[in-house]
Amino acid sequence: MAEAHQAVGFQFTVTPDGIDLHLSREVLKHIYLSGVTSWRKRAIRFKNGILTGVYPASPSSWLIVVIAIMSTIYARIDPSLGMIDTIKRTLSVSGYMTVQTQTVLSAILFATGLWLSLILMLRYTLKTLLSYHAWIFESHGKISFCTKLWLSLVKMFSGRRPLLYSFQTSLPRLPVPSVDDTITRYLESVRPLLDDEQYNQMEVVANDFKKDQAPKLQKYLILKSWWATNYVSDWWEEYIYLRGRSPIMVNSNFYAMDLLYVTPTHRQAARAGNAVHAMLQYRRKLERGEHVISLLLLLALGVVPMCSYQMERMFNTTRIPGIETDFVQHLSDRKHLVVYHKGRFFKVWLYYGGCHLWPSELETQFQMILNDTTEPQPGELKLAALTAGNRVPWARARLKYFSQGANKASLEAIETSAFFLTLDDEVHGYDPDKLGSLDLYAKSLLHGKCYDRWFDKSFTLIAYKNGKLGVNAEHSWADAPIIGHMWEYVLATDCFHLGYTEEGHCKGDINKGLPPPTKLQWDIPLECEEVIEDSYMVAKVIADDVDFHGCLFDEFGKGLIKKSRTSPDAFIQLALQLAQFRDKGEFCLTYEASMTRMFREGRTETVRSCTSESTAFVRAMEDKNTTRLDLFRKAADKHQNMYRLAMTGSGIDRHLFCLYIMSKYLSIDSPFLKQVLSEPWRLSTSQTPQQQLNMVDIKKFPRYVGAGGGFGPVADDGYGVSYIIVGENLITFHISSKFSSPETDSYRFGQNIRQAMLDIRALFDQKDKKEKEKEM
Repeated sequence: MAEAHQAVGFQFTVTPDGIDLHLSREVLKHIYLSGVTSWRKRAIRFKNGILTGVYPASPSSWLIVVIAIMSTIYARIDPSLGMIDTIKRTLSVSGYMTVQTQTVLSAILFATGLWLSLILMLRYTLKTLLSYHAWIFESHGKISFCTKLWLSLVKMFSGRRPLLYSFQTSLPRLPVPSVDDTITRYLESVRPLLDDEQYNQMEVVANDFKKDQAPKLQKYLILKSWWATNYVSDWWEEYIYLRGRSPIMVNSNFYAMDLLYVTPTHRQAARAGNAVHAMLQYRRKLERGEHVISLLLLLALGVVPMCSYQMERMFNTTRIPGIETDFVQHLSDRKHLVVYHKGRFFKVWLYYGGCHLWPSELETQFQMILNDTTEPQPGELKLAALTAGNRVPWARARLKYFSQGANKASLEAIETSAFFLTLDDEVHGYDPDKLGSLDLYAKSLLHGKCYDRWFDKSFTLIAYKNGKLGVNAEHSWADAPIIGHMWEYVLATDCFHLGYTEEGHCKGDINKGLPPPTKLQWDIPLECEEVIEDSYMVAKVIADDVDFHGCLFDEFGKGLIKKSRTSPDAFIQLALQLAQFRDKGEFCLTYEASMTRMFREGRTETVRSCTSESTAFVRAMEDKNTTRLDLFRKAADKHQNMYRLAMTGSGIDRHLFCLYIMSKYLSIDSPFLKQVLSEPWRLSTSQTPQQQLNMVDIKKFPRYVGAGGGFGPVADDGYGVSYIIVGENLITFHISSKFSSPETDSYRFGQNIRQAMLDIRALFDQKDKKEKEKEM
């Protein structure tokens, strides 16, 4: 044990001559280094805290203001309009300072107050500038004079070299849309899905709500928006995620895949060692706020920052089950990791002598676990199934069986760990020669065996037997782009910075004095084993029902789509609408996730991709209408406008959601809101962000591309589709549905998507062909 290893450094014996004290220099050295590292970390955090606290000014600007004020004093000019004299008279009451000292101190105090006032003014000005969103609605490549002026002002007021959290206090609050706009856009979104009679009924219900109930709910919501940092995010986290009592495995958690074509080493322990070390490097920068914001976050026109709030809880975070609601537990710097392998849990220390373990040292630790042949303790094998089943049985079992003794200590080790690692005993990854390899890989990442991932951790790193990696992430604390950013950093650092030896091992020397991994101890009674088995059976039914298909579309990609002067996202969304219609013969309510991180603590908004314009285009495609290309462009423009509205806080679904929550608090029964929130999303889609960091040049290294990630089906009879636009010539689709639904088939839907993409491209090919014939 680590504690026993450290204890041998301090020994004493009682002899007739007194106490014989023995101290180990090696242990004292590591104690000293640990303390130095800790204080250095505090100093860096303190320094960065000051830099963030005074941003967009700098600490040196305080000295400039002080010198300027002192200069005016000696020039017998009073820029304070008498305030310095007032401060001076107050100080003279003490009687302990000379007149000159009082003058200098008064000038410094006034200069400090002036400096703080200037900082507040700069922040307010920057917040006002960042509230301007007209730029996002302008045509690509055509920037108006107002936007050019705005860009210049934002750059001027943004300061130099911002840190990760520098812009947080300058980001605007998410605005509350007007009820009239929300109702109008809602009715517009459901028009293509309802016949005339159904639409007229919906219109009456919506107008009644707008006239009778909405004004009161809206007033309270506006009041909340003034008081809360973000009027949506806290309720979204609580009611959409934490209050859910059904399993989070498949239903909520999502996954991210490894590099598609490259596996830098097939040694499981070595790949895990590099990945864990890269994560520790990332965490260190994150905790110190040292990630450069221009590299970290998505930027619009190179100057608009995104909110960094979600990143704070990436590590040392666990979702704790409760009877009525869960809560997210986030701790400060954690120095250990818990590893699962073949039914056993091991605790691995991540630091030695105050420093992170090197990749080679981590590889040795993980190899020890792989070599361990001990059997799981009674109840240990499927213990993690508790996190995969229903939340209430898990919450009750946690209170009853894990509140004392060895169980409490071992569970605490898991829940307080930096993150969770599974050394999987299976082989997975994309193999072009093996049919369905991507499907099995995705299902393994999404649910595994239902008991070999700790689904409550902020994320579980999964290292497979053949060296492939993946991540399963809990959803309540953050959205996919946050995990995606960290994952890009890890993969790039693993391959291009850390690397491996010729034999596939991690580089670096090994400290043979490291304490070995500690096996967690459990004392699980039979009653608890029954609860574990019940949770496992619930989870297994869900996992076995997931019908997954991974579709690699390499006929064309972003490059060709942009040449057609169309947004790649709009192109794909219209292809999904065409595929959906061909798959089921009807249209459905479609969800596309959009981010709202231009606002403080912003998360997501919904883009309702099924519109009157998109349905007109789809019908024209099926009828071979000659106006298909014109209808496509109209539908694409409509989609782009809706996406922009969602990004700028003018979406409809989060507003309606918050109005519904407010109606519950005020005990107001609203048939309209009930109907809106009960409508199923039979097609739920999301685009995985690519190259947030630009650490890898895809043109130079075309095989070092990620495969993206995905999620489970949202509706029992619907599809979940995640897609990633990789480079210029590849789009990967992750399609999920349920075997239990006779209406869905993920492979069939993937084929429909492929054909829809090709058919839309053919429209542009025909246009190009006609234009060439005219020129001839």
